[in-house]
Amino acid sequence: MSNRTTVTEFLLLGFSDVQELQILHFMVFLVIYLAALIGNLLIITVVVLDHHLHTPMYFFLMNLSILDIGSISVTVPKSMANSLMNIRSISYSGCVAQVFLFVFFVSADLAFLTVMAYDRYVAICQPLHYERVINRRACVQMAAGVWISVFLYSAFHTGITFAVSFCGGNMVDQFFCEIPQLLKLACSDTYLSETWAIAFSVCLASSCFVLIIVSYVHIFTMVLRIPAEQGRHKALSTCLPHLTVVSLFFCTANFAYSHPTSSSTSTLDLVVAVLYSVLPAVMNPVIYSMRNKEIKAALRKLIAWMLSTKNKLSIFSLWL
Repeated sequence: MSNRTTVTEFLLLGFSDVQELQILHFMVFLVIYLAALIGNLLIITVVVLDHHLHTPMYFFLMNLSILDIGSISVTVPKSMANSLMNIRSISYSGCVAQVFLFVFFVSADLAFLTVMAYDRYVAICQPLHYERVINRRACVQMAAGVWISVFLYSAFHTGITFAVSFCGGNMVDQFFCEIPQLLKLACSDTYLSETWAIAFSVCLASSCFVLIIVSYVHIFTMVLRIPAEQGRHKALSTCLPHLTVVSLFFCTANFAYSHPTSSSTSTLDLVVAVLYSVLPAVMNPVIYSMRNKEIKAALRKLIAWMLSTKNKLSIFSLWL
């Protein structure tokens, strides 16, 4: 007799069963979410409004900020709501949507990090050809190529994941619908196709990471040849933060999807999931704004304009 059942909802992992700790989890995630939201929205705003930032590097950075807002919005608000209302459930369709959107945003994130590495490689190693190679048309084509290919990849990946039959119950040992944890619930004779899809994804992500590392090897080799110390510092200040984000993102995500999942809940799995699904969205705006003179200058101009507008409105209201 088959023990396969139709799953209508999944139960997500709670950070604690103690109400006080649930409220603490809600507050911590709320602060992180607001920080990521405000930081990335500020970057998008200054890049759109400041014509000095209408360059390929900041165009790709704006796309990265959009993806960061999307990726953290897929997982964190649902986890916060579950803690606040003391529930753990997510509907089957909600889990499907979460898997699709999370794979979409995370995959596009890695793709844009790779494109940004290529942009820095051309800018530093082939500066005379930069305007010809990385022009507006090329930027739009690369961005469109990333968005379209990642959409198709996410639809394919999600379709394979939920084509399996679930025999292991509906308890997902993670605070969001993560594919490796869903596979723990799959019947042994139906999950092989998704396992191969994950293996392909790991190989694809590893290829992107290798391309990024090769680009930075060339970049650092060229930077060491720059005679002026100021020039070396400017190049390194642009590239090192990018490499830091890439390394953290790739190592934690690769660990989550490539290592064997245990039958019991692992604290390490939970920490790694937070590191690759939540932390990069907070780190990106901090790294790219605090270490970037152009972004900081644009932010100061934006704040000065907002304060000036506020003062004018206050004077106008008093006059009325």
